[in-house]
Amino acid sequence: MNLMCPARILLLPGDVQDAEVGERVAQVYAGPFEAAAGSSLAEHLGVRLTVVPELTQRPDAELQAIADLHRGETVVVLGLDLGLKLPAVVEHTGDGWIRIASDNEVTLAAYEQAPDKFRDTIPKDPNNALIDLLAGRVAPGAQVLELGSGTGRDALELERRGYRVRRTDATQAFVDMMRADGYAADRLNAITDDYGGPYDAVYASAVFLHFDRAELTAVLRKSARCAPVLAFATREGKGEEWSNRHLDLPRHFVLWQEDPLRELLTATGWAVDELTRTDSKIGSWFQILASRS
Repeated sequence: MNLMCPARILLLPGDVQDAEVGERVAQVYAGPFEAAAGSSLAEHLGVRLTVVPELTQRPDAELQAIADLHRGETVVVLGLDLGLKLPAVVEHTGDGWIRIASDNEVTLAAYEQAPDKFRDTIPKDPNNALIDLLAGRVAPGAQVLELGSGTGRDALELERRGYRVRRTDATQAFVDMMRADGYAADRLNAITDDYGGPYDAVYASAVFLHFDRAELTAVLRKSARCAPVLAFATREGKGEEWSNRHLDLPRHFVLWQEDPLRELLTATGWAVDELTRTDSKIGSWFQILASRS
């Protein structure tokens, strides 16, 4: 414990299920009505649960008391409404509670600021290697949910091959770009939003590399609930990195090794049908086709 650092408090909905937390957690706190969900989460994380009777009646005072006990640590709190969209990480600055932007949110902000520059710097051709994998499994006419459509480049090729594509992106600037090009597009955050459906397949090229392990776990589980087939591309490598490449703005990237990635897919309800590798100027990519197990 570092007593000089503030506590990081991860606020989760009171009805949270299958939560994945991408960092070491010291303890779980919950209000009386969230005790059952808190008990399940604490058992999953291997930590203690404390039920706080007055958590909802005196949220600021109780949260401050929790923060004082856990300086330099991360704790989870269920069922507390601070008027924030959950999940959220908060810290106390001395002047009040502030929400800490996640790595993914910082990355989305970069895309919001420079969508045209991104379109000008990415390859002009779609990810045909991944689309070929999907086409080998799913017949034309199928309904495909594309996560992170970006500029809409891959959606055009998917539609040219006969698929019905729902274009989505978490970045409003990309949604506006696709609409300006004459295509229907929805703003959808793959981490926090419901996917709707059902669909015949979920497609995501160069999207999952912006998710940490906990975020990707949630995305894979939600994908399995709405479609029987998943096609995605992500970068091969070790660890994580921040890069200003192309946009001159910070973006966060998570790299994967094959075995841990296969293990995560299995744990989230997927069986890998095909895994191939392709090369680019920035390294090797996994092209993966998976079926719901």
